[in-house]
Amino acid sequence: MDALDTKLGRLQAWDQSRKLAGKALLGLGILAATVGIAHADGPGRGSTAQFEKNYLVFIIDHHYSALRMTELAAGTDTTRDTQVVNPQEGTSPTPGFGATPAKASDEEIRSMARMENRVQREEIAHAQRMLREWYGIQHNPELSVHARRMIAMLETAQTGAQFNQVFLRSMSNHHLSALAPSIHCTVKSDIRHDGLGRYCENIVIVQKNGINDMREMLCKKYSDCGFVPIAEDRRKDREH
Repeated sequence: MDALDTKLGRLQAWDQSRKLAGKALLGLGILAATVGIAHADGPGRGSTAQFEKNYLVFIIDHHYSALRMTELAAGTDTTRDTQVVNPQEGTSPTPGFGATPAKASDEEIRSMARMENRVQREEIAHAQRMLREWYGIQHNPELSVHARRMIAMLETAQTGAQFNQVFLRSMSNHHLSALAPSIHCTVKSDIRHDGLGRYCENIVIVQKNGINDMREMLCKKYSDCGFVPIAEDRRKDREH
């Protein structure tokens, strides 16, 4: 009996030690998670801070220029049709610009333009939120000189087939200009800013797929199968 009592005592002591160790590990896990959250909610550390500020300002302005480009294709519409899908529906007008009739004659291009417009509006808001919460900066979108030139080219393009082609080439170039800075973002932003990392990864995927969709349209619809997009406004993220 003494041997049995001794064995039971040892088992109870081991079980108690195991429970205490488990609680300690749980406490450490909660602490680590709390520290991680605190860092994620704060600004980037070291050189990552300046990179993040530059990138977020860049992507806000970059997406802002796409709003005017896409509304020229799809047209503006201050009201929404009750139909779920209406090929004639326009986008919400960009602040500072008047009502715009659709210049694209192709329904597929107008549909793509509407989708781009909505997505980029939400991505602007997301980038503004990160910039404000981490760095206390409220950045209002601005059009660069290059963006104004690109918009002017679309405004002067003849409605219909000519506009369709100019739009597909211009928007492909526009998408390409966001790729390099966004790829840099995936490896240069603070490693604890997971949300920003995913944001940039998504932009890379979406912009790349969008470029190839438009190249495919140029080939199938207009027999321009050799088009190669060019990013004319290099170093748009203003990183030095």
